[in-house]
Amino acid sequence: MLAVALTGSLAYPLLFVFVAAESAGVPVPGETAVITAGVLASQGELSLWAVIVVASAAAIVGDNIGYVLGRKGVRRLLVHGKKREELLQRAEEFFGRHGGKAIFFGRFITGVRVVIAWAAGTSQYPWRRFFVWNAAGGICWAAAVATAAYLLGEAAKRDLTLAGLILLGLVLVGAAIYGGVWYWRRRTRSRGAASASPS
Repeated sequence: MLAVALTGSLAYPLLFVFVAAESAGVPVPGETAVITAGVLASQGELSLWAVIVVASAAAIVGDNIGYVLGRKGVRRLLVHGKKREELLQRAEEFFGRHGGKAIFFGRFITGVRVVIAWAAGTSQYPWRRFFVWNAAGGICWAAAVATAAYLLGEAAKRDLTLAGLILLGLVLVGAAIYGGVWYWRRRTRSRGAASASPS
């Protein structure tokens, strides 16, 4: 169905809508649309360069919409309560240390791509730095995915989607390990502080 939708005069506008919507946080198949467009370009239906330009622009626009939503809307919803304030503080510390890398490489990972702009906005990561890293990630992602799909043809639909899911799995496992280590360290510190305090 997606391949049929991306053939004809509305191909590029639809590609833009799919990618921008996914980048803004809507769970739609934006990357699948780029893969499909790349395959269609290999068949002469679309222009590879146009696919890359449209997908890059859509990724940048959509991510910036997600950033604004995260900064203006989501943060206001989360700002109430002590635990939520601590969560926001941790997010801000994370983006302070790893913001650029997370924004750039998050663009290539299924699932992370949908929420990274919201997270950056919620943590109040500086917009100028966000824009630079986001633009670099969006352009590299669009060029890499579309070109790989163009070169691989029909096999790209299966192989690139599988690769994205594998990367997502690795990220989730890494996050779980990191969370476990962080919890263990915090619990160890709290026990140490409790034993050191005078009775």
